[in-house]
Amino acid sequence: MSRQSWRECTNRFPCILGLIIRTGACIAACPEKDILGIKNGKATTINASQCIGHGACFHACPTQAITLCIGTEKRGVELPHIDQNFETNIPGIFIAGELGGMGLIKNAVEQGRQSVENIVKSLRKNHQATYDLIIVGAGPAGISASLTAKKHQLRFLTLDQDTLGGTVFTFPRSKIVMTSAMDLPLYGKVKLYETSKSELLDLWKTVLKKNSISIVENSKVEAVISENGHFIVETLSGERYTTKTVLLSIGRRGTPRKLGIPGEMLEKVAYRLLEPETITGKAVMIVGGGDSAIESALLLADQNSVTLSYRSEVFNRIKPKNNEKINQAMASGKINVLFNSNPVRIDKESVFLITNPENKELKIKNDLIYIFAGGELPTQFLLKAGLHITKKFGEAVLKHK
Repeated sequence: MSRQSWRECTNRFPCILGLIIRTGACIAACPEKDILGIKNGKATTINASQCIGHGACFHACPTQAITLCIGTEKRGVELPHIDQNFETNIPGIFIAGELGGMGLIKNAVEQGRQSVENIVKSLRKNHQATYDLIIVGAGPAGISASLTAKKHQLRFLTLDQDTLGGTVFTFPRSKIVMTSAMDLPLYGKVKLYETSKSELLDLWKTVLKKNSISIVENSKVEAVISENGHFIVETLSGERYTTKTVLLSIGRRGTPRKLGIPGEMLEKVAYRLLEPETITGKAVMIVGGGDSAIESALLLADQNSVTLSYRSEVFNRIKPKNNEKINQAMASGKINVLFNSNPVRIDKESVFLITNPENKELKIKNDLIYIFAGGELPTQFLLKAGLHITKKFGEAVLKHK
């Protein structure tokens, strides 16, 4: 089992860790502390959401007793391979943040910091490239990496295809970002347990400005090419940069996943919600069952008639607070949730769904549709760079050998 598998499981799925001879070596090896503990005489994950993904537990286990099944039987997880230092199979290319499986802001920030710390340890300064490091992506991991690179006085450049904030920038304006205290390089402890998108972005802008760090925005990286001991980073607009190392801190949802149904190209269909306060008096359909779908439905429900369509029979991958809020909204009739349903076609005035297992078609009056079905991994970009990607299926639990 690879170190990557451990990180995938701890971030995305419920998991249980056990050692056949109960050495507890994994607990002692974890530098984050309070992630693993003893329960019923066995080493167990007690705080999996705080794992930052360096895989020290797996490498410390003397019996290799940690075995993981990730994803689900029907829906796998695609992630690039990285080692305990966040380096890919291509020496010199590193990955941190959402692309590597770390979606939580605090964890992405910590990965950004640790990945650059690892780069600094192995970096030879007498190379011929213009930069020591190019950071691709200015989300939480990219910002943290940029601050860490500044701290170590690296020659670095940070590029983003859109703007500062990455996925956070696309959150609805009034969305509360649920995170936990985090250590931001060159700043210190940030205690924002509940905050707005704008407050979080303002903090990052302030810290970057204070440390004279500029992000090159609207610069989409098209290719990372290995050449003569360094890398050439090419952008869509034609720039070519040379660097000794590259850190990819881009998101996994570069291209929104579409449903592929008739009518999906109508103007009333969208894949992200930017300004919910401007939408009033509409019949809105939200498609999806993740946190983005739930939060968008809750934001729109005060001023609109909201129906949420989800293909499964229960919400099983959302934050506890979102689960509490959506259950309250369902109980009060504020949001109409259709479990076991799938949209099959859309027209200007309605959306048509099939319910399972009845196989019954529903026609619902509709003005706007927001689809939150995840996104497509930028697979071709990664494969072009030579990175290995694996799609794994399992039962989303950890088993003993």
